[in-house]
Amino acid sequence: MHTGVWKQAVTGPRMVRRLNIDGDGQGDLAGHGGEHRAVLVYQTDSYRYWEKELGRDDFVSGQFGENFTVDGLPDDEVCVGDRYRIGGAVFEVSQPRVTCYRVGLRMGEPQMAALLVSHRRPGFYLRVLVEGEVEAGQEITKIASDPVGMSVAEIDALLYLPGHPRDGIDRALRVPALSPGWRTSLEAVREQAENAPPGAAGNAGLSTAATSPPPAWTGFRPLTVTRLHEETPSVVSLWLAAADGSSLPPWLPGQALTLRLRPEGATAPLIRSYSLSGRPGAAEYRISVKQEPHGTASSLLHTRVRVGDALDVAAPRGTFFLRDSENPVLLMSAGVGATPVLAMLHELADAASGRQVWWLHGARDRDEHAFAEESRELLGRLPGSHNLVCYSRPAEKDREGVDYTTRGRLSAALLGGLGLPEDADAYLCGPAEFMTGLAAALASTGLDPARIHTEAFGAGAALTPGVTSGSGRPPHPPAGPAGTGPAVSFARSGLTVRWDPERTSLLELAEACDVPTRWSCRTGICHTCETALLSGAVGYAPEPIDEPADGNALICCSSPTDSVVLDL
Repeated sequence: MHTGVWKQAVTGPRMVRRLNIDGDGQGDLAGHGGEHRAVLVYQTDSYRYWEKELGRDDFVSGQFGENFTVDGLPDDEVCVGDRYRIGGAVFEVSQPRVTCYRVGLRMGEPQMAALLVSHRRPGFYLRVLVEGEVEAGQEITKIASDPVGMSVAEIDALLYLPGHPRDGIDRALRVPALSPGWRTSLEAVREQAENAPPGAAGNAGLSTAATSPPPAWTGFRPLTVTRLHEETPSVVSLWLAAADGSSLPPWLPGQALTLRLRPEGATAPLIRSYSLSGRPGAAEYRISVKQEPHGTASSLLHTRVRVGDALDVAAPRGTFFLRDSENPVLLMSAGVGATPVLAMLHELADAASGRQVWWLHGARDRDEHAFAEESRELLGRLPGSHNLVCYSRPAEKDREGVDYTTRGRLSAALLGGLGLPEDADAYLCGPAEFMTGLAAALASTGLDPARIHTEAFGAGAALTPGVTSGSGRPPHPPAGPAGTGPAVSFARSGLTVRWDPERTSLLELAEACDVPTRWSCRTGICHTCETALLSGAVGYAPEPIDEPADGNALICCSSPTDSVVLDL
């Protein structure tokens, strides 16, 4: 682990620069540092508070990972936007501290990140307005007050504590000095409050998982296969309906279903997720599955499933879905990655959308070009739409200008010459290298990265802040004897193991299995670890400060109370 949280007191002047202090710095520049988090401040009054609260007398300067240990400047009085002069430098308060696990590591107190928030003593960051030398013992002089006057503790509570009062958020967003990251998070909380159904849980300011509507049902329910259709030699579509013929709950274009399959002789079920490819609002669900060379689940769906069979299905869910907007929309896919963006195209065509629509797709040849006629028919209902299809290895029978637009792959070089609109919303689905390369290419053309949305086929990218290396191993059962507790299935990783009550959290189990995970605080504050709970139930220790969205779990502080399926 690489971290700068261990500090020691220094004597004599130190030069404070725009990004940090000479001789000091941040270990994890993805989560810390930058001009809005150049200098971290913590107060001696809070030192005395925590000594009493924790029953300790071993604190030294820098104990909380701060750059400046100060007398005065309490979190409930200092306001974001206030300015101070210290020595030859001038500073502006930019945001509260973003709590992560490293302060707990430094303190030897795993819950410290949660305690800083719940006790409303986070500390705060400064941006450097004027570089200069600073020395311990110098007076801190306030030279300007922010006109809005919202304290660090108030703004910290707006994001991290339950409630999120709308008037407080509106007021915080009027603070000119509030850092862009905090501004974006509070705007997401406000938007969620405006659009979420009554009683909906979750914190959209901390997790994109909270932007998805709650699942229409809990766990798995049986749905009946009503139709099968071969789209290409390797892709088959399945239609699923309620056994009683009733309409199925609505879903958002781009979302996915999760299936629980039980192959003959298997000791554990297979859990797999497949994007919905049909028309949102239809009475039945359609998924389209590519048969992979060594894919047990896809082979079963291609060769064993018949009309009339019942499959266990979890409700549609996911944060990859078409957003309401008037902006142009780019739907970009490769191979069977067309499935979620095809559902988006259905939505746009059914609504007779006035948005400018670009359909950009890559396939090997006509035989492997799934949904060719279907996508052309939908685009024909959208005047002014653009259709670009690339065949990487067209056959002699394939007609350029009819079956496909151009030979080759959908690439960054090709995108550069298309004149794509810079204010578009882009949705990409396909192999990882396809999405990584094209997302970077779109950003280089001027498209705002926040408008570029991707959907991975398998496990998502890990986020393990400060950890310098991973094992590189594919997911596997944990070392040692098998657990004796409930079954824990990691759906995207294709792994089911038994829970070991000796473990502290589902996150710890996932790490022992080398399942890719995302986390930061490890104490139920930041919601970075928020994961879709496809079935089952969990208990929390400690209780999270703010609840996850309905149908989700915070895996960093939870354990299974019965068999669970996680979207990992």
